[in-house]
Amino acid sequence: MTTATPVKTEYEAIIGLETHCQLSTNTKIFSDSSTAFGADPNTNIDPVCMGLPGVLPVLNQKVLEYAVKAGLALNCQIAKYSKFDRKQYFYPDLPKNYQISQYDLPIAEHGWLEIELIDKDGNPTRKKIGVTRLHMEEDAGKLVHAGSERLSGSTYSLVDYNRAGVPLVEIVSEPDLRSGQEAAEYAQELRRIMRYLGVSDGNMQEGSLRCDVNISVRPVGQKEFGVKVEIKNMNSFNAIQRAIEYEIERQIAAVEAGEPIIQETRLWEEGSQRTISMRKKEGSSDYRYFPEPDLGPIEVTSEQLDTWKSELPELPAQKRQRYEKLGLSAYDARVLTEERTVSEYFETVINCGANAKAAANWITQDIAAYLNKQKLAITDIGLTPKNLADVITRIESGKISNAIAKEKLTDLLNGVPPEKAFAGKELISDPATLESIIDEVIAANPKEYEKYKGGNVNLKGFFVGQVLKKTNKLAEPRLTNELVEKKLNA
Repeated sequence: MTTATPVKTEYEAIIGLETHCQLSTNTKIFSDSSTAFGADPNTNIDPVCMGLPGVLPVLNQKVLEYAVKAGLALNCQIAKYSKFDRKQYFYPDLPKNYQISQYDLPIAEHGWLEIELIDKDGNPTRKKIGVTRLHMEEDAGKLVHAGSERLSGSTYSLVDYNRAGVPLVEIVSEPDLRSGQEAAEYAQELRRIMRYLGVSDGNMQEGSLRCDVNISVRPVGQKEFGVKVEIKNMNSFNAIQRAIEYEIERQIAAVEAGEPIIQETRLWEEGSQRTISMRKKEGSSDYRYFPEPDLGPIEVTSEQLDTWKSELPELPAQKRQRYEKLGLSAYDARVLTEERTVSEYFETVINCGANAKAAANWITQDIAAYLNKQKLAITDIGLTPKNLADVITRIESGKISNAIAKEKLTDLLNGVPPEKAFAGKELISDPATLESIIDEVIAANPKEYEKYKGGNVNLKGFFVGQVLKKTNKLAEPRLTNELVEKKLNA
């Protein structure tokens, strides 16, 4: 009697992200202290963000504008009326022992953004990810852990309150993500949108963009979610993907071993490439929310909403799809729209008359390589969009070769105008002039000419090369090839 092989259970991950974006306002959310990064500890502070007795918060109107614009860009419904709430928790870096946030009436809800994954063949797959809510809140300070028990016998922590009161929007996704790759792309697209809007610089190294991942696993086909685990401490998109992939494997292994998954907060350890337990996860009841008594309700008028909506730029996903209609690949469209300044440069180039594909090639390849090597932004170079369009037009009209343009690229990038860079480098495209030079080359190489006539047709390349050599590579390549073949076969 044979024993049936047990069917291996397949699992799927259910993933959602909570993303904190620091808003690029000059002052804090409820006071006029600076939000500048990198100041000496505890210098950008005031009685309001320090929670001193008797002070009252006043909402920074630019924070409201930026939050509404972010909500609109994420296709959210903007609340006509919303309010602030007190979120209670007692951390050393939170001077008031509560955080002013939004709970049951956030500024924006029920939105979505579209992510795009490109496979190895360059084909895009698009997927909409729901956005549950976007709300405003203040940031806490920062703990700096110092000392060494091994060296000094003690450890201690210092508190820097510069970050306390810095304005944030928290964006909570629906649990629509299914892999680390999707989650990383969602975070990147969110960053692109915030940067396009100009409401956040999205700098993960400085903490301007911070993502917490909520993840559970369940057998494929099961409707109920598994036990959710939160992961913190990821400072790059690559780390988000790797942390999720590790946690999926950890949870599946635990389920199959019959071990319980605990609802907890875990940290990502970059060095060991693993997640470790930090604390039991709090629920909303632990925070004891109640309406913030020192701030009145927030009203967004129809006039404000119309004005802010009219100020929204074209967003990355819209640009990508428009660029693909211009004949660009999904990959080129992605590279060109990564930064708003690059997409604006590209569009100015084609508006000056350049071919879109040629412009994309120059920007994503040669110019991008130079920018990466020199650690520059596209706004730092001397090659204006108009001059790049001029270069592309010269190449396509046969006035200069692509090789000459690349040879002079550094000069062009440093601001040398095309007419000066290509002085004396214009291609010879007059047929009579080229025919005369070809006649001289054939006459100077009678043995090769006889071999060609004897059937060695590969020698055509030799004669083309000799013409290019004689003209210092200024013979127009396409016409030279045609005329050489015509002369050799005469």
